[in-house]
Amino acid sequence: MANHKSAEKRIRQIKKRTEINRARISRIRTFVKKVELAIASGDKAAANEAFREAQPELMRGATKGVLHRNTVSRKLSRLNQRIKALGA
Repeated sequence: MANHKSAEKRIRQIKKRTEINRARISRIRTFVKKVELAIASGDKAAANEAFREAQPELMRGATKGVLHRNTVSRKLSRLNQRIKALGA
């Protein structure tokens, strides 16, 4: 339990930020899932389109501090590799 007014305020702020960050992460996961489903279906065009939509969402997650930038780069790279493998 917070003993100071400032600590109570921080608790309120943290609660608000947590909700926002959860929503961001959920949104990112949804976009990544769309790409993975398109890859699983074997449709390269749909996978490319989903990837194009997911890319800015992932980068935004890195910018906002929800995900580490290297994690985002790794995810994008691996998804792109899998999409390229569809055509081969």
